[in-house]
Amino acid sequence: MGTDEIKTLTLPVEGMTCASCVARVEKALKKVEGVSSVNVNFATEKVTLSFDDKSTDLAKLAAVVEDAGYKLLTAHEEEKIESQVQSRVEMPEDLEQKKSYRQLKSEFIFAVILTIPIMVISMVDMTAWFHRLVPVPMEYIDRLLFIATALVVFISGKRFYTISWRLLKHFSADMNTLVAVGTATAFIYSTIAVLFPKILSITNAADHIYFDTTATIITLILMGRLLEARAKDKTSSAIKKLVGLQPKNAFVIRKGKEVSIPISDVRAEDIVIVKPGEKIPVDGIITSGFSSIDESMVTGESIPVDKKNGDKVIGGTINKNGSFQFKATAVGKDTFIAQIIKLVEQAQGSKAPIQSLADKIASVFVPVVISIAVIIFMLWLFAGGASFTYAMINFIAVLVIACPCALGLATPTAIMVGTGLGASKGILIKNAQSLELAHKIRIAVLDKTGTITLGKPSVTDVAALNNFDENKLLQIAASIENKSEHPIGQAITDYAKDHNIITGNVEGFNSVTGLGLTGIVDEQATAIGNLLMMKEYSINTGNAEETAGRFSSEGKTPVFVSVNGKLSGVIAVADPIKPSSKNAISQLKRMGIEVVMITGDNEKTANSIAKEAGIEKVIAGVLPQDKAKHVKDMQREGKVVAMVGDGINDSPALAQADVGIAIGTGTDVAIETSDITLIKGDLQSVVHAVNLSHKTIRTIRQNLFWAFIYNVIGIPVAALGFLNPIYAAAAMAFSSVSVVSNSLLLRRRKF
Repeated sequence: MGTDEIKTLTLPVEGMTCASCVARVEKALKKVEGVSSVNVNFATEKVTLSFDDKSTDLAKLAAVVEDAGYKLLTAHEEEKIESQVQSRVEMPEDLEQKKSYRQLKSEFIFAVILTIPIMVISMVDMTAWFHRLVPVPMEYIDRLLFIATALVVFISGKRFYTISWRLLKHFSADMNTLVAVGTATAFIYSTIAVLFPKILSITNAADHIYFDTTATIITLILMGRLLEARAKDKTSSAIKKLVGLQPKNAFVIRKGKEVSIPISDVRAEDIVIVKPGEKIPVDGIITSGFSSIDESMVTGESIPVDKKNGDKVIGGTINKNGSFQFKATAVGKDTFIAQIIKLVEQAQGSKAPIQSLADKIASVFVPVVISIAVIIFMLWLFAGGASFTYAMINFIAVLVIACPCALGLATPTAIMVGTGLGASKGILIKNAQSLELAHKIRIAVLDKTGTITLGKPSVTDVAALNNFDENKLLQIAASIENKSEHPIGQAITDYAKDHNIITGNVEGFNSVTGLGLTGIVDEQATAIGNLLMMKEYSINTGNAEETAGRFSSEGKTPVFVSVNGKLSGVIAVADPIKPSSKNAISQLKRMGIEVVMITGDNEKTANSIAKEAGIEKVIAGVLPQDKAKHVKDMQREGKVVAMVGDGINDSPALAQADVGIAIGTGTDVAIETSDITLIKGDLQSVVHAVNLSHKTIRTIRQNLFWAFIYNVIGIPVAALGFLNPIYAAAAMAFSSVSVVSNSLLLRRRKF
């Protein structure tokens, strides 16, 4: 099965009500030929699956899911993102979700309206004053309670029984089964006691009626699900905010006139006009005008960024005070925000390793609970000498207190909030595994240029040698560097432009990885690069090494230039460290993380920068292909290693590291191969990412503790007869709510 035949989709699944449903859907899909991986997320109610579209198709996969008792919505995720970002139109699954919520709410309200009088009448029915006040025969009141409870059971509680029946036909069970069996047992027993008391050989039906228990259990569980649905909706608020960032319309120039068009009609290359206070509709590059732009919703940086001609702008950000025009470069699903949405949804749909234990327990939870409940019933009835009624109540309590829902929500809700919070702070986490692993980082390997430093070096010194003219040296160096995209080359060409030096013609240009550049400038053979380059081409450097050494000791990078086989000069280039680098590195070290700088620069330059940044361990003179090797060597120590970089030459090391962290201002290749992307391009974001991981994992552990403790304590207490089924229902309902609420607290925590 070739990788080019594999299709990966994230699709909504309807009908999942607890963690055991996750295992059932995954198991059903994994059996399909051609399916290579399946990951079901209970919190998002979606499945991410990879399959060979030559072996199977969506129709077959949907049929398999339906056969398992659920429904797979087959709208393509990319289409959803494009539609949402362009026109902010709700997708079918979103509308279905709202419809489902409204139905749940109406069922709950209906249940409350009937349950309150059922509870009140059941309590006062046992008092003498009530019968004096209401001279109605007891059997009439009992039958009235039967009718009211039946309405609750068959209208509000219908969902539990229909789902349970559908699962039973597939020899399966879930949380609905526990509720259905528990409430049906109490209802049927009470109904027989009221309508056919002779069958049970009872004289006083009131002692055997549990209509209030039935109605209250259904009402409390519906309330729990309603609160859970509202809380779960808040966990995805980050994506909703991102989707809502872009305006509905944009002003563009068409046929020489300014016209307002829907954002979905904006095309690449359109000239877009932005006025003060407006949101920027799509991504682009400023062609005229200037302004300050609030990019906080994308980068997390509160200070507006000054933008001028040639600068990039991001759709959804806010123009503060100036007016400008820009050329649209990305629209629809290709915009920066659309890519963020895709990454965040991908991360929220992934599964963290810490969830594996909960999944294993949830997969067998319901059958085990039903077995325990039956055993408890038998023990009380036969070994404990209890009445049938007492044994039945304990049986119901055990069924109702058990709650695998909280187990299924413990990890994914925290992951959803954590990744969403990260996105709002300019930290894009690609998957849950990376978010979990980040808190275990013990070594952080930092690339120098563009990571620790600004990545925008400038020329500080020009030393012409061997009677070579300084301007001629700059002219030759700038001519050949003009063909390069390296930051040092850009610094030299910019310096030449500032000094009005005109570059010459270059022929035979060649880039020698890790060394430098060669070419023929105005018929003169030229080599420009580091000391290794000069030695590679047998250029006599002589006393120039002393000059280069002085530059290096000052934290400058020496660039050697040879013309026609003779050293002609050394150009010093300095790249200052970013203002936040020193503080960020200090914080990483306080976290117990060893910081290592890796660079292709010579040792003296590297040590100078490292000393200024507060880094003790430096690996200098490293060729791009060797960076990954050094990362691998560190991993052999058994420590979790993170690599932080921004260039193409960092990509192998980013892929090799346990956690690859790309500076967002870097290349697309570096970002693509990383696990975490920092939009701000700031090392302080590395600290924030690690802190976010710590806090998210702590929340997950708290959630798992509460999810387990409800059952570890609740089931034995119910089995021993110390827990009324009504209280069991309340505890079960609030277990899921407490887990989701705890995850939402992440949004208030600073990192």
